[in-house]
Amino acid sequence: MVDSAAPNIHEVVSSEDEPLILVDEDDRTVGHLSKGECHDGDGILHRAFSLFIFNSGGELLLQQRSAAKRLWPLYWSNSCCSHPRRGESMAEATARRLRQELGMDADLNHLFTFQYRARYLDLGSEHELCWVFAGRSDQSPHPNSTEIADVRWVTADALASELEVRPEVFTPWFVLEWPRVRAAWF
Repeated sequence: MVDSAAPNIHEVVSSEDEPLILVDEDDRTVGHLSKGECHDGDGILHRAFSLFIFNSGGELLLQQRSAAKRLWPLYWSNSCCSHPRRGESMAEATARRLRQELGMDADLNHLFTFQYRARYLDLGSEHELCWVFAGRSDQSPHPNSTEIADVRWVTADALASELEVRPEVFTPWFVLEWPRVRAAWF
């Protein structure tokens, strides 16, 4: 029997044609451009978000990005990350994407916003003004296979050890965000 509350785990929820919100350094909207164009070359600054979902035992849900991702395929990263859509509040965007990618709900708290740029080989770059949120959920994740290759729960101490030994298997934004999230959450 199919769980009607669970999302379609094979649904395509984003594409290179999806319009992203271009912003200036102060997070003011300055236009819109396709995701593909935003990620070409050195990248164009756009609004994004990263979600960190913890369970009641204090473990963080990590996701391994799909092999089909243009940038950082099969790298481990935070629970969920994406972009708000035109006319969508950040609360609407984060709830939508958490549901689409993991089939989960959580009350999220905004922790901080920061800007970064990271290049991936010769395939493009992320250049984002990223809103970072954390929340708690004991729901079982239902990963969307078009976005996620795998998921796992990890303790903060185990993650610290992994990051020390093999930081190259994690996305650059996760490596930048995690110390601040850990300091704010624990």
